[in-house]
Amino acid sequence: MITIGIDIGSSFIKASVYDAAAGCTLSKASAPDTEMPIRAEHRDWAEQSPGMWWDYARKAVIEAVRHSKVPATDISAIGITYQMHGLVCLDLQGNPLRPSIIWCDSRAVETGKMLAAKLGDDYCRNHLLNSPGNFTASKLTWVKENEPAIFDKIHRIMLPGDYIAFKLTGEMNTTVSGLSEGIFWDFPGNRVSEELLRSSAISGDLLSSVIPTFGEQGRLMPAIAQELGLKPGIPVTYRAGDQPNNAFSLNVLNPGEVAATAGTSGVVYGVTDRMIADSLYRVNTFLHVNHSAETNRLGVLLCINGTGILNSWLRKNTGGGLDYSKMNEAALQIPAGSEGLMIVPFGNGAERMLQNQETGCQVVGLNFNRHTQAHLFRAAQEGIAYAFRYGMDAMKETGISPSVIRAGNANMFLSPVFRQTLADVTGVCIDLYETDGSIGAARGAAIGAGYYSGFKDAFVQMKRTRVIEPSSGRSASVEAYHRWKSLLDKTLKSA
Repeated sequence: MITIGIDIGSSFIKASVYDAAAGCTLSKASAPDTEMPIRAEHRDWAEQSPGMWWDYARKAVIEAVRHSKVPATDISAIGITYQMHGLVCLDLQGNPLRPSIIWCDSRAVETGKMLAAKLGDDYCRNHLLNSPGNFTASKLTWVKENEPAIFDKIHRIMLPGDYIAFKLTGEMNTTVSGLSEGIFWDFPGNRVSEELLRSSAISGDLLSSVIPTFGEQGRLMPAIAQELGLKPGIPVTYRAGDQPNNAFSLNVLNPGEVAATAGTSGVVYGVTDRMIADSLYRVNTFLHVNHSAETNRLGVLLCINGTGILNSWLRKNTGGGLDYSKMNEAALQIPAGSEGLMIVPFGNGAERMLQNQETGCQVVGLNFNRHTQAHLFRAAQEGIAYAFRYGMDAMKETGISPSVIRAGNANMFLSPVFRQTLADVTGVCIDLYETDGSIGAARGAAIGAGYYSGFKDAFVQMKRTRVIEPSSGRSASVEAYHRWKSLLDKTLKSA
């Protein structure tokens, strides 16, 4: 069976063609050639055009199919993964009414606090397992309060992946995992939270109908099939947010298993069977891809907005034309601790693990006579690893304490400095695999189409490619982390 997976990121749109029988990827493609723009008309805003995602999704699919060298008619299922927490507002004809308010947009923080106060802490903790925070429900409430003319025209709201599925199939639907990531879900009630809707004065009619994460979700419309060069009627059989999907792609499905990713943002995602909430809402709990009414499978998610985007910013503004591999090589020449240079990487909006505070990025200890461009590269990658450690300490309070972290051999995990620093400051072994979001979505499509007998069968052929163990000289990194943490603690106290 041949499937295709589509990954709707905030930097790139990726597509992979996957041979389910061989358990291998036949081809990959991404679009555009450089990162997609994020529009920020005001401080704390971050928006993207849903039409831009669709344009680049089509290009990525066409390229991936062309490079796969298999007949397009052999492709028999589609899987979708997407940037979480975004808000897409559609009118009756299915046209976007405004740009999407994406995951790193911070405008709805105060709106979320207002909703939390209305609902009460007990309800948020015991039913939503989260505060409304800066999630999709709060963003929709912000639109209602600040853009009423737009709000009145909304026929359906969607997450980014729901929108791409709609463009492929014409069907307006979503998943329970998607509803939970938008903070619309009552966990013990196993239903949409009427209390949340009532507190925000939003009609449940704006929410799309619910379909399973795995299974038929709609079929490819003839006109779109012709444009993509695919067969009409191919089913979309899998859909999940990027972090549940990343965990799925790494076979992280059972309690105690943990996955990580470090792209534009950084994430640690642990699976549990307990309905738990962090007392300070620094980490968040959502329904995992394999959750069912009979078997609890929930994902506890640590999200750090300011991670790989810092590396990207340095490349664009100080890299002198270097690519990431050259930056990684330069960083390797500098000792652990960057000779006193420290970077706090939080420059991409409010940080959930800091209780939605926005500290901004800080560069501290810079010495013009000592530090070089390579020091900046290393200090940035160390600062990102330190942020992971800081957040993972918060996760321990919810019972997530990994002995091994699984990650794809991609993005920041391609950097020897980042991955070794992370292993050293956490004391946790890191297992790397050759997979990514679009491959995970393609594998999920094969499960949803019924090709595999179950999850175990789907991952039989996946092999670990690299192991990073904490080094014998990890004390230098641990000491540098504690200096960095002291700097962050002072910043938070003064905020």
